[in-house]
Amino acid sequence: MSEHHDIVDPSLEEQLVSACRTAVGDSLRSITYFTPDDYEQLYLRSDLEADADLAASVEHEAAGFRTQMAYTGSELGDYQYTLRVFENGFMTRVIDGDHGVFVTTDGITVLRSKEVTRAIRSTLRATVE
Repeated sequence: MSEHHDIVDPSLEEQLVSACRTAVGDSLRSITYFTPDDYEQLYLRSDLEADADLAASVEHEAAGFRTQMAYTGSELGDYQYTLRVFENGFMTRVIDGDHGVFVTTDGITVLRSKEVTRAIRSTLRATVE
């Protein structure tokens, strides 16, 4: 999997950045859009280095396209999103159909994570309609 620039329509990119910034504010670190085969980093906060191994992260998160099927019919209900906690930040991944987004943040509450998830999902779904 390799990064391709311009796989995301500029209008969708603008909407995703706006939705994520609104939901998590200044703690937003990055936004990455991905499909099973491709990805594009849409936003990286200016005080961060662009030297992270993004391809490895995307490859791992793209496995979510397969694993979300494992939860189909679960008594827990439909899969919603994934929140990962790291030493220096958090990652929230949302997959909807054949595309997904993950955002990284300095800090996030479960409530804020749900808010950004709803914002991402509604933005992704609006592009399909």
